[in-house]
Amino acid sequence: MQAYDFIVIGSGPAGQRAAIQAAKLGKRAAIVDRQGMLGGVSVHTGTIPSKTLREAALYLSGWDQRGLYGQNYRLKQDLTIDDLMHRLHITLQHETEVIHNQLTRNNVQIIEGTASFIDAHTISVEHEDGHTEEYCSNHYLIAVGSRPVRPEGIPFDDKHIVDSDGILEVRDMPSSLVVVGAGVIGVEYASIFSTLDVNVTLLDGRDTMLGFLDNEIVDELVHSLRDRGVSIRLGENIETIEPGECGVTVKTQSGKHISADLVLFAAGRIGSTWALKPENAGVETDKRRLIKVNEHFQTSVPHIYAAGDVIGFPSLASTSMEQGRLAATHAFGNHDPKMATSFPFGIYAVPEISMVGSTEEQLRDKNIGYEIGIARLRETARGQILGLEEGTLKILFSLDDHRVLGVHIIGEGATELIHIGQAALVLGGTLDYFLNNVFNYPTLAEAYKIAALDAWNKLSC
Repeated sequence: MQAYDFIVIGSGPAGQRAAIQAAKLGKRAAIVDRQGMLGGVSVHTGTIPSKTLREAALYLSGWDQRGLYGQNYRLKQDLTIDDLMHRLHITLQHETEVIHNQLTRNNVQIIEGTASFIDAHTISVEHEDGHTEEYCSNHYLIAVGSRPVRPEGIPFDDKHIVDSDGILEVRDMPSSLVVVGAGVIGVEYASIFSTLDVNVTLLDGRDTMLGFLDNEIVDELVHSLRDRGVSIRLGENIETIEPGECGVTVKTQSGKHISADLVLFAAGRIGSTWALKPENAGVETDKRRLIKVNEHFQTSVPHIYAAGDVIGFPSLASTSMEQGRLAATHAFGNHDPKMATSFPFGIYAVPEISMVGSTEEQLRDKNIGYEIGIARLRETARGQILGLEEGTLKILFSLDDHRVLGVHIIGEGATELIHIGQAALVLGGTLDYFLNNVFNYPTLAEAYKIAALDAWNKLSC
């Protein structure tokens, strides 16, 4: 039986950072994952594939140039799934090579196979050829991620009715698509396929979508989607999904019948902990197979940690990386670092959305006085050069001391631009920072100064 100081189960963002951090602390570290899954769900079915498909769709469809050359502009006519997948396969190959090199360069042992706990200090790893080996350690990190929920009664066939994993295996470009679930994943795929001139219907049983976002930002997203033909049906619960010879028919409880070539069911995720058998180690999971942890990412068994999607919210690749790193430092005696409380959310829809800090609704609930500064990205010189037709940057400032309380962006480069606002918010920056400093011209970042001037004008009245 081989022994390690630290064994990480799962090689996604949390697992990678944890294993490398342990190795940098001089510990003998190993990372276990199934053959061909180095990088985890993030690389193979989640973050990287969806974002790569987004970039391929925007480029090949000519979407990001239509503001300059007209709505009929196309870089490539008659786009196929193979056109999109070509770029995806290149990206995934490069990404897995980078991850492999990072792990081996840091002397992290890569063990291919499916891990399961025998007891709190021992795991069994079943390799692809069927033979098993046992490993032991005094410290573990569970970073096995999550997978899409497949509710009973939904006749998934991985051809016409798919989940967010199966969408990557579709071989024909649909002419029509129904997306069930207006969460982050559903909105991202609905918006991506709409740029490819697919007739998209977005369904959700809730009356609102993306409820954690600022209402004005959601309103602009809804307007953008509807402007390009996406049908958004909220408050609609599914009664049945019936495959047929010519596609699929979705029947709602309100009596609507919606037919499409393809149905994407994107209604939540569940922890990938079945094969792991965490109960053998005394680690408990909830009804969604997620693992509860404390502020140091320790499970109910103190020497076993968990991080990433398997512990639930916020389920972001960015936060998962930091969770894994902090878990490893805590395991080996550094108890000081804590997880940052102000981190950005990024939604890679078309258009992009990102936010950090408080929303107007949250500030009103807490009776915190605030003022708003708004900038339209299309009104910046850089926006004109890029041919932007939409996009908003919104900053919330405190009425008392003019501190930045929240930043909300929709539009080109939102997930990059947000980090300026994040730095200002975390460091206690105020309206004066944006008023008194010079921004490169022409840039989209100049929108921060425009928004600050807008707020200053209101405060000065």
